[in-house]
Amino acid sequence: MQPYTLWSADASPALLASRDQYTGEQVFPVVPANSPLASRHDTVPVTGVGTVYSFTVIHPAPKTGQPPYALGYVDFAGPVRIFGRLLGNDRPTIGDRYLPQPDETFGYVFHALHD
Repeated sequence: MQPYTLWSADASPALLASRDQYTGEQVFPVVPANSPLASRHDTVPVTGVGTVYSFTVIHPAPKTGQPPYALGYVDFAGPVRIFGRLLGNDRPTIGDRYLPQPDETFGYVFHALHD
């Protein structure tokens, strides 16, 4: 079980972040309810399409049998920057557009939007 909630319970789930009531700064993941900072944060959905800020391609050892995969930071309105696995492009580029998507293994991933 996750120590925090990643997704809203809506029919179309949204990735969740916390917004500081005083500064408006957003952080991901949600600040846990047992945190001393919880009382000054509201849970808010991460909305819109994100853009890749930075990324790297991981090349696992050949004996693992795993193909290369991309990890990156994706910027969303808020602003909030979230790190995760990038899917849907063999080689992402800075500025590519991605949407968050639930994932059973990682909790969330980002899936590329193709124009």
